[in-house]
Amino acid sequence: MQAISAIDVPSAPVAHTGRSWARAAQDIRQGIGHRELWGHLGWQDIKQRYRRSVIGPLWITLSMAITAAGLGLLYSQLFEASIGTFLPYLTVGFIVWNFILGCLTEGSDTFIANEGLIKHLPAPLTVYALRTVWRQTLMLMHNLLVYVVVLAIFFNDLSTPGYEITEHGTPQPGLSWAALLAIPAFCLIALNGAWVTLLFGIISTRYRDIPQVVGALTQLLFFMTPIVWSTDILTKRFGEGAADWKILVAELNPLYHFIQILRAPLIGNTQSWHHWVVVGGITVIGWSLAFLAMRNYRARVSYWV
Repeated sequence: MQAISAIDVPSAPVAHTGRSWARAAQDIRQGIGHRELWGHLGWQDIKQRYRRSVIGPLWITLSMAITAAGLGLLYSQLFEASIGTFLPYLTVGFIVWNFILGCLTEGSDTFIANEGLIKHLPAPLTVYALRTVWRQTLMLMHNLLVYVVVLAIFFNDLSTPGYEITEHGTPQPGLSWAALLAIPAFCLIALNGAWVTLLFGIISTRYRDIPQVVGALTQLLFFMTPIVWSTDILTKRFGEGAADWKILVAELNPLYHFIQILRAPLIGNTQSWHHWVVVGGITVIGWSLAFLAMRNYRARVSYWV
């Protein structure tokens, strides 16, 4: 609490009572307005996690580098893929996946983990959700250092028009100025991370089994999402009829679309508008559910935790 004393907080408790759309909107609006508070808390989470460590938060980067290098070398051999195109594909996939995974798993525990602050700090509930998303954003920024190194090493491979992720796979256009689409893509993913944290966080305060359910499902979703494998592999292994498998395994997996809108521009893959449509639709539906949860159960969170 000492670290928070230097940050401006509301002088009076924020009203958490009553069911009202206006109060739910006010909570979200005020939460966004307290940027210094949730920004400070998120950064303190990173510092606290690696306190007394020799290299500190750089362990985030080092862990990602080791994972990407090890699995990239392994799976590129298993799938007979060129390391120069497959390793960047896998690296960016892991970076985006870690952000999504953090929002899902840590988001479910957001209000439970902030029990003490919720009961004693007069701040909007949205502050704690944004704290989690900001913490995941800081970790993603550390992991992007791995992407920069991989990009520098394999830039020629990724910038060659018509390159393939796997042998005899779909030709890709290569890196171009379309890489700037990664900026709105990440903003859209972070926006979804906020509603996921709010919605799952509220539900988890009432039903404590939810974090365990989310943790178990994310393990399954990891293997079903094209991160360490690409959709080209389905066609190579099972023939043209694998298009049906692609629809079932990849296209119906919402996480695939989230990963692809950010991964595609960063490694020069084909940009497909339908990924953006799916993510946009999920954003609208997700925020509608989160807003409904805030309206109906926001006042009960402080009692449930």
